[in-house]
Amino acid sequence: MSKTVLGIFRNRDGAENALSELKAQGFEDDISLVAKDDREQDQDDTMTMENQDLTEGSVTGGALGGLAGWLAGAGALLIPGVGPIIAAGPLAAALTGVVAGGVAGGLVDYGIPEERGRYYEEQVKQGGILLSVKTSDSKAEDAAAIMRDNGAQDVETH
Repeated sequence: MSKTVLGIFRNRDGAENALSELKAQGFEDDISLVAKDDREQDQDDTMTMENQDLTEGSVTGGALGGLAGWLAGAGALLIPGVGPIIAAGPLAAALTGVVAGGVAGGLVDYGIPEERGRYYEEQVKQGGILLSVKTSDSKAEDAAAIMRDNGAQDVETH
């Protein structure tokens, strides 16, 4: 059975270090990231996964662009009530289908209880970087330890 391990990072360095270590430990295809997009946007610019591709290097000025660019499928998305976010990995696909439900709705579709999904959404709204790893039961604690060792807060396994 698979598990989802989530953690919130308060700074880019910790998230980047955890991401690097998770990839080195073989979690590469199973890592997702969600963070507030700190780039300047035109008032008329509606951001969608279709018109932003962070993996192609289109984002160089934003603090999180390079971080999200480490993961496949990275893109920008406008979430009502949250604002512009960067999402990458398997969770990004879940978020594109539930824009109206916000980050919490995407997390529920990803197997996270609604109450915890709302909590993590609020953390992203406040500038936290959400990192998640979908993995087997046997490797879940390894992923959680890597996150904690790199400064993640509120690390949970679901």
